[in-house]
Amino acid sequence: MTMIHCRVVTPEGLYKEMDTPIINIVTTDGQRGILPNHMPLVTMLKIGKMTTEENGQREEYAVAGGLFYFRDNKAEIMTDAIENKKDIDAERAEAAKARAERRLGSNNPNYDLQRAEIALEKALNRLSVKGNR
Repeated sequence: MTMIHCRVVTPEGLYKEMDTPIINIVTTDGQRGILPNHMPLVTMLKIGKMTTEENGQREEYAVAGGLFYFRDNKAEIMTDAIENKKDIDAERAEAAKARAERRLGSNNPNYDLQRAEIALEKALNRLSVKGNR
């Protein structure tokens, strides 16, 4: 079976390298399913869920946006942050959600509302991937 070799890179370095028969991602153009021999693709990723199949198991990840590059059955994902469903701390995500909601609800001019909206979207995505939303 032909596989896709996928590398996930964050600012801290290589997060993960794996072989998978499919990558499901959320791009700025919508959801995409990438199979082996897909045409070359470069696209921006939205904050969303990524799923893969690794060693016969479905894996789910919370992705904080980024860039997706695919060519010749090699995929590279560059993102600021990614977490496997198993590694998501639901309490921490709930705290981040509450903090972002407080900032959005306040009239404090010192808060960057766009940054708070992004933080809220990331927290909601993490909770959704974890299954707590």
